[in-house]
Amino acid sequence: MTLKELEQKAVEARQLVIQTLFTAGSGHSAGSLGMADIFTAFYFHILSQDPKNPNWEDRDRLILSNGHICPILYVSLAQRGIFQSMNLKL
Repeated sequence: MTLKELEQKAVEARQLVIQTLFTAGSGHSAGSLGMADIFTAFYFHILSQDPKNPNWEDRDRLILSNGHICPILYVSLAQRGIFQSMNLKL
């Protein structure tokens, strides 16, 4: 992806985080919105992933210890196609 495409994907991720938190009726927005660029870089440029084979043994793994930013993780995984989202308009 080009830098411009990554920037647009991060904007889309922020919109999806807001949509997700609104739909859920709760959640922490600031950390997830602030980390959108980082997670976009991880899942669309840095980490080796295969959405068609999510159990690929040699895939890169991201360990997240800050639970307050899990909405951006879930949105990024859905954007990347690692799992299907049920209500997000991707």
